[in-house]
Amino acid sequence: MSKSMKMGMLGLILVIPSFLLLFVIVVIPIALSFVESLRNEAGGFDLSRYQFLFTDKAMRSNIIFTLKVTVVSCLIVLIVSYSLAVYMRFSSGRLVDLIRKTYMIPIFIPGVIATYGLINLLGNHGWLSRFLLLIGITLPRIIFDEKGIIIANLWFNIPFTAMLLSSALAGIPNSVLESAKDVGAGRLRVFFQIVFPLSYKTFLVAATFVFMGVIGSFTAPFLVGPNAPQMLGVSMEQVFGVFQEREQAAAIAFFTFLLCSVLGYFYIRSMVKDETARS
Repeated sequence: MSKSMKMGMLGLILVIPSFLLLFVIVVIPIALSFVESLRNEAGGFDLSRYQFLFTDKAMRSNIIFTLKVTVVSCLIVLIVSYSLAVYMRFSSGRLVDLIRKTYMIPIFIPGVIATYGLINLLGNHGWLSRFLLLIGITLPRIIFDEKGIIIANLWFNIPFTAMLLSSALAGIPNSVLESAKDVGAGRLRVFFQIVFPLSYKTFLVAATFVFMGVIGSFTAPFLVGPNAPQMLGVSMEQVFGVFQEREQAAAIAFFTFLLCSVLGYFYIRSMVKDETARS
């Protein structure tokens, strides 16, 4: 047996446990949810549960609301996080040191506690509202609104995303940047032709994680979101826990999985192209 074949078999043996774990905790539940979502009220199988997602006015509003909150949250998180990472990578001083020491703090605060703090701060009778009333300013509705969900998503996702992007930017050699400057490249050209392309893969990973985390979130949308429309995670809990419609809840869950799979497809496609180009 050749050495390459032995190494291939060793790699396969090492991958099998991870594949089996993934198969048991991910693939099988997804398949079971899909089968359950096809079951109709008469006991047969059809697509009536998925038809309900797009024909029911309330459910259609929930889907649109979820996509809107997810896209807006992802855009703001990625812009703020990348700007923060670039600032920490190419700047120095006390402010940069302070940001590096504090920007990870939200990760260590439990989601329920952080959400409760946002309610006390940004609610109609919260600290900020009472302070602004003293100077004659009325705080617009933030809590129990889509704005509250977006703010909570920023709190939860910016630190982790900034950490990922900071690691990618830290791996860019200073010699490459200095060489570009020596040949007359300006800051914008250095950023768009060197910095961003070299950190694009990590940027795509961060975008995937943020998208999947926001679209499937439950705690913040449940506590600070409006009663209607609702995020799909909250809607699925209501359908399953309140109305006891397991099949419809399974359809919502599988539809959410399909939405995440769209971004996952582009991520995997990008990785495959990159590996093909390297080989």
